[in-house]
Amino acid sequence: MFLSNSLENQLKRWNEIIHNQPKNPNAYIRRGMVNFQLAKINESIQDFDMAEQLDASLKPYLWQRGLSYYYAERFAEGAQQFEIDLTVNAQDVEETVWRYLCTARSLGIEEARNSLLTVKNDPRRVMQCVYDLYAGNCTPNDVLTVGQLEGKKGNFYTHLYLGLYYEAENNIDLAQEYIVKAADNYKIDDYMWYLAQVHKTLRGWS
Repeated sequence: MFLSNSLENQLKRWNEIIHNQPKNPNAYIRRGMVNFQLAKINESIQDFDMAEQLDASLKPYLWQRGLSYYYAERFAEGAQQFEIDLTVNAQDVEETVWRYLCTARSLGIEEARNSLLTVKNDPRRVMQCVYDLYAGNCTPNDVLTVGQLEGKKGNFYTHLYLGLYYEAENNIDLAQEYIVKAADNYKIDDYMWYLAQVHKTLRGWS
């Protein structure tokens, strides 16, 4: 409840800022992020769209909109957003994996794996291991082992991306197990932790 109250207060603040600065694209991005954290997915997309309307150069940096597209089940648009993002950040495993997840949900696992883009230089060992899992080159246990070596943050990311991996595979029981663990056991100060909470809420796993 405290979490929700804090987000509601942030939402009020961004509403006021936008009221006073209606042409400030960054304010719409920030409000869109808060709307997403409150599981107001369509409202978040409207805010990200508005930011792009105000400044078209923001388009390849709107990774947050790609995440919102996933939860709005607008998977083709999500995959496209992450593809555009990767033109400015080619070594980001997370955006590559989210493109995979959107593709898997719209075109199937085989197509997602066949079209998985190459990433070699992400400095985060956990994310490199997550990438290897999605590419079919390691096991879920390998991912968990690496996560344990990197503390709470490592554990959070391995559980989140294992849960998402299993959801793409339509193994809902394991998807729920890992995402609920990520959200409940490994709280970190990160947008992706809120995403795990949103996932729980939208799937009715709370």
